[in-house]
Amino acid sequence: MKKVLASIGIGNATVDTVLPSETVRPGETLDAEVHITGGDVEQEVGTIRFELETRYLTDDGYQETDIDRFTLTDGLTIEPGQEETRPVTIDIPYSTPITLGQIDVWVETELDIDLAVDPEDKDYLEVKPTPRLQAVFDAMDDLGLSLRTAECEADPYGRYASRQRFIQKFEFRANSGPFHGSLDEIELVALPDRESLTVFLEVDRRGGLLSEMAETDERKTSLTIDSTDVGQIREELQTTIESAI
Repeated sequence: MKKVLASIGIGNATVDTVLPSETVRPGETLDAEVHITGGDVEQEVGTIRFELETRYLTDDGYQETDIDRFTLTDGLTIEPGQEETRPVTIDIPYSTPITLGQIDVWVETELDIDLAVDPEDKDYLEVKPTPRLQAVFDAMDDLGLSLRTAECEADPYGRYASRQRFIQKFEFRANSGPFHGSLDEIELVALPDRESLTVFLEVDRRGGLLSEMAETDERKTSLTIDSTDVGQIREELQTTIESAI
């Protein structure tokens, strides 16, 4: 009877991934532990699956997606009440969105058990900007451009050469500084890697009704950031934005 109950999740084994920290940055790794506790019956665990996940906005609403996934392939037999620990290294890809606004990122752990409901565990992460992206945010702030919203959106046509099905977009408003009164907003998409940060900008100039209807008030441009010098980045951003006005 206990096996029957375990097959529907009652008295099943449980899993808990213990993270050394919930705060990470893209490009980092986490050395975590997976704690498995046996249920009421002996069970065979085939693999331990891990998925780094987020959600992004589509025309039909929000959709969950994998940023990365991997498995621990060494199976084990877990006895009733037995406690087992496995070390695991979790890579945080550079494509991982930072957790601003309503954006969530989490690690989902799942035990693959035949003829049973697979036990799961979900751990949310706080993803901070890379040092280069933080320097870009600081430079934008110095220019009087305040971050208004952040959202993950579908990128079905790969406009930003991203390997993901989505991009993270940041919207800034000119509340002061050299662009106050000449810009409506700037949308920024950042694609980081180990060596540099590519920044795509869509500059929405302040124009009349006709130019807005014809979308002639929007200009797209980009630049590559390879340092964390806020002053240097501020100058590069100002020059790039001015060329798009």
